Amino acid sequence: MFFNNTDKRYNRFSDHLRNLYGVKVYKVTLDAGFTCPNRDGTISNEGCIFCDNGGSFSQLYPHDISIKDQLDLGIQLSKDKYKAQKFLAYFQAYSNTYKPVNELREIYDQALSHEDVIGMNIGTRPDCVDNEKLDLIGDYTKKHYVWLEYGLQSIHEKSLKFINRGHSFETFCHALKETQKRNINVCAHVILGLPNETKKDMLETAKVLGDLGVNGVKIHLLCVLNNTRLVKLYYQGKVPMMEEDEYVETACDFLELLPPYVTIHRLAGNGLKPNMLAPGWLSKKFVVLNKIDKLLEERNSYQGSKIISNI
Repeated sequence: MFFNNTDKRYNRFSDHLRNLYGVKVYKVTLDAGFTCPNRDGTISNEGCIFCDNGGSFSQLYPHDISIKDQLDLGIQLSKDKYKAQKFLAYFQAYSNTYKPVNELREIYDQALSHEDVIGMNIGTRPDCVDNEKLDLIGDYTKKHYVWLEYGLQSIHEKSLKFINRGHSFETFCHALKETQKRNINVCAHVILGLPNETKKDMLETAKVLGDLGVNGVKIHLLCVLNNTRLVKLYYQGKVPMMEEDEYVETACDFLELLPPYVTIHRLAGNGLKPNMLAPGWLSKKFVVLNKIDKLLEERNSYQGSKIISNI
């Protein structure tokens, strides 16, 4: 099985967007000045052990400028480099629903007012939404293409506690259910290679997310960034890194257990983090992606194949 009129054996988000809109659509990452309850003392002041001081913000241009200026710069860069024609405003840094509703409306409206922006992706935590905020975001879906990206990382409580996530899997399930009621697309972020998780544990996350009906998944590998609490644990030998071939095999296994309709928003690192400590191979994005393509081809396999074969 191939997806979106391509030779890909998984439902790549970029291909899904091109198939949907007929042009290249690119996500422009934004920092709208949010913080996180796991950093500001509401839950803790330490944050997740893997998160650096940028709140997972990965843009190349300055983040301390207006949303309009960030969009203008990001859109021009994407037009020049990627030949993109339409854009999604991606609120990426920290928890982008962690403000009062009136402030959220002003922030989102600024991004959606740009003539080339067709929608937005909002990265946040499942404990940072409520009915009022979800109603607001749901209203935008009437005219725009909207995603809520929830940082889950794992369905296993032992892992959530280890990474100091500050919320439970039950919290995610509740947020997901309420979000789905409003027909908002949901992308779940997961991390492969967490300490003390077996391959069985990781693949169980794939199965459960499929059963819950998420619309998309962003797959990360646990990596060590400078200026994070993970650095000390890494040097103490408490967080072994997955090897490249191990990751490729696990990612393919993971894909085979996700329903074909689930869009894959990320499958390998992008190498933009100048402060990445380990693993070194993660910056070779296209090498990793090519290996995943090759292994799926060798298996004569594709996203959802293990689900379909069991029907």
